[in-house]
Amino acid sequence: MIVEFSVFDTKDFSIEHLFDSEINANLIEDFEAGNNAFGLENYLKYQAATDEKCGNSRTYLVKDILTGELVGYFSLRTGLITIQVKDESFDSIPAIELANFAINKCYKDSHPDLSELGFYTFRKFIQPIARCMAKYVGVNSLYIYALPEEKLIEHYGKMGFSRLPREQEQFVQQHVKPKYDEGCVFMYQTL
Repeated sequence: MIVEFSVFDTKDFSIEHLFDSEINANLIEDFEAGNNAFGLENYLKYQAATDEKCGNSRTYLVKDILTGELVGYFSLRTGLITIQVKDESFDSIPAIELANFAINKCYKDSHPDLSELGFYTFRKFIQPIARCMAKYVGVNSLYIYALPEEKLIEHYGKMGFSRLPREQEQFVQQHVKPKYDEGCVFMYQTL
């Protein structure tokens, strides 16, 4: 069975894959992550297409249905959470990584009446896609490596993400965290 992502569209916003429309390249060029999140901006502009072509991740653009503006984007990929069970042994939990997630500062500035776009995107698009995928493959959790900013960690906490106990978090840091997420905080939620 093929999953059509248009089923996740809402009355105000839609999602599509990175390459679904020729105008996406122009929208991406004008994207600004804001809050000194240059890594998220650079990922969308310079790396997302390569990862999409190689099958390393899938990037989705959130668009305003009425105006066609780029609201934000997120990238998902499969992964696993490795936790220490005993001194030398470990177990793995199948999961989906929310590898990149940002709202377009330009869109937010143009629409100051709209708030909580990140929460909305997460609840209406990211979680439903992850839950849909869990129907087809073994997936237990959704996880993210959050930038080590207290405000951002609290924000993800409000979205339902939790941190591991300190010892488990250190184990993840040492064994499975990608180099590009160095310094980030591992957070997860069960589906």
